[in-house]
Amino acid sequence: MMGGMLSWVKVIEVHGAQLYRPIRRGKLKKFKFRLQVVLDMRENELERRRIEAAKILAVLNEQTAKLESILQAQKTNTSEMEDLYNSEILDIPQVEGHRDYGLKLIVDEKNQRRIIENTKAILEKKQIEVREAHKKVEILKKLKEKQEEQYYKDFLASEVKEIDDITSARFNIE
Repeated sequence: MMGGMLSWVKVIEVHGAQLYRPIRRGKLKKFKFRLQVVLDMRENELERRRIEAAKILAVLNEQTAKLESILQAQKTNTSEMEDLYNSEILDIPQVEGHRDYGLKLIVDEKNQRRIIENTKAILEKKQIEVREAHKKVEILKKLKEKQEEQYYKDFLASEVKEIDDITSARFNIE
């Protein structure tokens, strides 16, 4: 039962009769997801949104570091003012300079805290956008997996049906 340009594979042996079927090379087409372009676009959008969120987070970290430096400058200024008050000679212009600098630092701190709160709000919005984009990607990926699984199930079912047809035909001949 072997011969020709076709390769043959043993399908089943029944009552001593060996049944063969040709191997069809390349018949199974690779699964192609019809919405792959949409999935790629959504993945790119997700990546873009993640990058934007990361940039905002980096800015927030910089702003937090700036606030920490302002707070440290306030501590240093307060310590220097205490040293001036405790010294034997009170230098009024220097005390006024530290007082003015302290007031400036208080204003800077308040402004920096507002900036940080605004940045946090922007980051939260961006994180929501990232989660929504991630959901869209996951939905399409699950759809792709289900369609791919169904595609291969259908192919296997057609193969089993073909083998059954070949087997039935062989038994009908004998």
